[in-house]
Amino acid sequence: MSFPVPRAPKMRTLLTASYTPVHREVSAGGIIIDFARQSLPAAIIARINRAGRVEWCLPKGHIEEAETLEEAAQREIEEETGIRGDILHSLGNIEYWFTSSGQRIHKTVHHYLLKATGGEITIDNDPDHEAVDVAWVPFTDLNRRLSFANERHIADLAREFIQSRL
Repeated sequence: MSFPVPRAPKMRTLLTASYTPVHREVSAGGIIIDFARQSLPAAIIARINRAGRVEWCLPKGHIEEAETLEEAAQREIEEETGIRGDILHSLGNIEYWFTSSGQRIHKTVHHYLLKATGGEITIDNDPDHEAVDVAWVPFTDLNRRLSFANERHIADLAREFIQSRL
């Protein structure tokens, strides 16, 4: 019995296939910790995903014009959590893809470790109203609370940095 051999698509078919434009976004944020408390709590935020489920994540957001990555991280963390902080260390970045409004988005998020210096925990200052809740989470519980593996990896990097300094 003979089976037909599939043919490769013609080149013009590949070239005329539907193309989804790629848009690049850069954000900054990170982990802000209250080092004055023994449990070393970190402030994290909750958002509602497209499926309507709550996701706990690290505060982050877009960089505004003429803003450095560090300045954006400090501003976004304060806007989304109410907590001000000083940057202690870069924790690297994560990249991911998603689609929105017919565009493929390639997002890079730069993360920093910050020491809390003031403020009150609140979501009332979030101009985008993306955060639906905010909480102090003991650092030892952070990986159990964060929804995304790539952010749990950032928390692991923060843990390594903190342990090397204590």
